[in-house]
Formats: sequence, C-alpha cells, structure tokens
Amino acid sequence: MQDTFKHKGLRQQLVNILVNKGITDKTVLNAIGKIPRHLFMDSSFLDHAYQDKAFPIAADQTISQPYTVAFQTELMEITRGDKVLEIGTGSGYQTAVLCDLGAKVYSIERQQELFKKTSKFLPKLGFRAKKFIFGDGYKGLVEEAPFKSIIVTAGAPFVPKPLLAQLEIGGRLVIPVGENVQTMTLFVRKGLKEFDKTEFGEFRFVPLLEDKN
Repeated sequence: MQDTFKHKGLRQQLVNILVNKGITDKTVLNAIGKIPRHLFMDSSFLDHAYQDKAFPIAADQTISQPYTVAFQTELMEITRGDKVLEIGTGSGYQTAVLCDLGAKVYSIERQQELFKKTSKFLPKLGFRAKKFIFGDGYKGLVEEAPFKSIIVTAGAPFVPKPLLAQLEIGGRLVIPVGENVQTMTLFVRKGLKEFDKTEFGEFRFVPLLEDKN
C-alpha cells in the first residue's frame, strides 16, 4: 500500500499525457494526479500502472485506460455534492475519481469477486462511496433515483431504458454503446421524455452483461 515519490512523478507524467490528448477539466486532472492507480492493479502490472492503457483485473474485467476514465468523468460535469450512479465498480479506480470530485457515489457491480474486494478496499484508501451494490446494472437503482449523472463503465449493446428514466431533468448519462467497438455517447435529459444525444467517437470496453449475477 505504498505510494512513493516515484509514483507521484509518474502520475504527473500521466496527467501531461491526458492534457495533450485534450482533457481540460482541472478537477479531473487533479484527481488523476492524486489517486494511486498502482494500488488498484495486480502486482504483476505495477510497472505499467501509469501508462495510458487498460489492464486486466480479476473476473476477466479490466481497469480502464486513464484517458477513458478522464474523458467519461469530464462529460459528467460533476460538481461537489452531485448524486451519481456508477454501473460497473470494477477495480474501483473510476469510483475513487468520482469520490475525489466530491460526488455522492452509488456504485453497482455484478461480479461478486470484484464487489467483495473493491467495497472493502476503497474505504481503506479513504474513498467512501454512499453505497456499494451487488446487482444488475441494467436495472439501475430506482430506490435512490433520480441521479444528477450516471456513468456506465462497460460496453452496452443498447441503452438500458431504466438508466434514462433514473436521470433528473438536466441530468447526464455517459455510456459506451456498441457490440465489439463502442461509441461513447452522452444523453442529457431535457424533459420527461426528451433527451439530447451526442456521440464522441470509438472506445473499447468489456461487455456490460444483463442478468448475469
């Protein structure tokens, strides 16, 4: 659980890479520069922790590429105190970024192994989500809705309707949509049944699986 000067230096290099790739939100860059990503990874990948790449974690999942984390977070336009739903806790790295920005995070994970590990690990690092849930992300979390923003961290073959329904008016859903390659898509809720949709190019994610607990 060590975080050394070397790690901090590598994080600053990573921040510079993200700036060069077009990330401009200072709060997001600060979070990436602060959070020890190497602690979220398998020890065999520690030397690679601050490269801008995705790496395998438990349960055939991945820790997302830092650029992807920063890009999705920037699209959410988080302000401190926002109520946020995260679909796919995974390693918890994205969760930590959201907590660092001051969001009240509700995070759902369908892989029991990851759910158990991450829900214990994150508080040890000082990142406290409002709630960790073991369950099916396609259904969202209706009992806590509405949310200011919802982030999906796995590739969805279609947009789950419950997630759109659980956004507040003005709320934002950031979701990678597609089968093998995904298009990063932003939905902004304009009214009860009205949504603005914007697409932001291609990304690759592990699939979001339905009813697979």
